[in-house]
Amino acid sequence: MQTAIVRHILVKDKDLAEQLKKKLQNGADFAKIAKQYSTCNSAKRGGELGEVKKGQLVPVIDKVVFTAAERVLQGPIKSQFGYHLLEVKFRMGSLR
Repeated sequence: MQTAIVRHILVKDKDLAEQLKKKLQNGADFAKIAKQYSTCNSAKRGGELGEVKKGQLVPVIDKVVFTAAERVLQGPIKSQFGYHLLEVKFRMGSLR
């Protein structure tokens, strides 16, 4: 089974997501931005979701996590929870 190490920021507003993406692209610290703005429980961990398995996240996010380039900021991506900015640190395929 494929897994990935992922971090993300979740906000309710697309404009805020766009603003935060610009800050991150200009060198802002991901963990600090996540702690300050993210509405996800992962905010207290600097946006770290840790290791996730394929199929564990909502479909639109799962698709990005397992197809987008690694170490590239993705988003904003809309889900039923709001707008996500996410980064796949790396992916691992199962050896089992």
